[in-house]
Amino acid sequence: MAELGGRAAQLRSSGLRHGWTTGACATAATKAAYTALLTGGFPDPVTITLPKGQQPAFALAVEELADGRAMAGVVKDAGDDPDVTHGALIRSTVRRGEPGSGVVFRAGPGVGTVTKAGLPLPVGEPAVNPVPRQMMRDAVAEVAAAHGGSGDVVVELSVDHGEEIARSTWNPRLGILGGLSILGTTGIVVPYSCSAWIDSIRRGVDVARAAGRTHVAGCTGSTSEKVAVAVHGLPEDALLDMGDFAGAVLKYLKRHPVPRLTIAGGFAKLSKLAAGHLDLHSARSQVDKGYLAGLAREGGAGPELVEAVAGANTALEAIQLCRAAGVPLGDLVAEAARATALGVLVGSPVAVDVICIDRAGTVVGRADPLGPATGPAGPSGPTGPT
Repeated sequence: MAELGGRAAQLRSSGLRHGWTTGACATAATKAAYTALLTGGFPDPVTITLPKGQQPAFALAVEELADGRAMAGVVKDAGDDPDVTHGALIRSTVRRGEPGSGVVFRAGPGVGTVTKAGLPLPVGEPAVNPVPRQMMRDAVAEVAAAHGGSGDVVVELSVDHGEEIARSTWNPRLGILGGLSILGTTGIVVPYSCSAWIDSIRRGVDVARAAGRTHVAGCTGSTSEKVAVAVHGLPEDALLDMGDFAGAVLKYLKRHPVPRLTIAGGFAKLSKLAAGHLDLHSARSQVDKGYLAGLAREGGAGPELVEAVAGANTALEAIQLCRAAGVPLGDLVAEAARATALGVLVGSPVAVDVICIDRAGTVVGRADPLGPATGPAGPSGPTGPT
């Protein structure tokens, strides 16, 4: 029987236990609470559907039904990932909303509020990211259809001790005040931050080579993986779930080359690779807005835009500013990330292209392959295009 490759093989070979995002836990709590509001009883365990179709079940840690509201809580299990939110109690309190209002989100104790631009949510909104919002809307619609509800609800999310936990995150610096964010794009926490995951990357390369693949893609997450497949039509066993470990992919391919490598990832993470970082985890490298401002200047940005990029709240805000002004910051970051990669691969016959995406999966920057590395730091040097 042929050995499977790609993301699925990496997950199995890592030997690590996966967990659930805050968004998945909030969705489970919301579904249970709304069910109780309509029926008088809490489903326990409660099953939800994740964006990729998986249907995990969650046990309820707390539940409360009172006049006009229902509250349920789920304890987050992050698996073997060293996540600061592991063990946090995530609560959802659901009340009936105004007719036609749909699902309205509120930040309860321990959930932050957006106070600065540059995030995927408007200022003043609770820090509940777009994918978890959609998961909860879908769960509310499912319950409403099953039990004759209108689906017009107010969902107040809270996290016990969330404001304290948030001090160990980047939220305060990003202008998310009052607590944690409700996050997640797949509902599943993949435990990247250990040597086992690096070993699984190596195994992914080995499987791709054994299958005769001449083109592999190192992706920072599921959204960038979808983009790499859409752009290049790669099969599953050519996909490497790189996560934050760009260096692990590059160093192993240097010793065990495949003719072509696509690096696909979020603009913020790849801006770190562009600046020379090989570990893209937020605890070990940060987005350098000064560096981005320098690239913007090279791309034709005037002094006011350069200053705005340097002072941007997030990488997302920086690229939005540049795109509005017609400055190709995404392409410049992709070119510089490619140069960093070629610097690691020097002497190995691996051509590299880079795809930068935004949170929605839209391509915001490309660097096409120009052939394998040809000098000590690749054609453009380690710190970006000249």
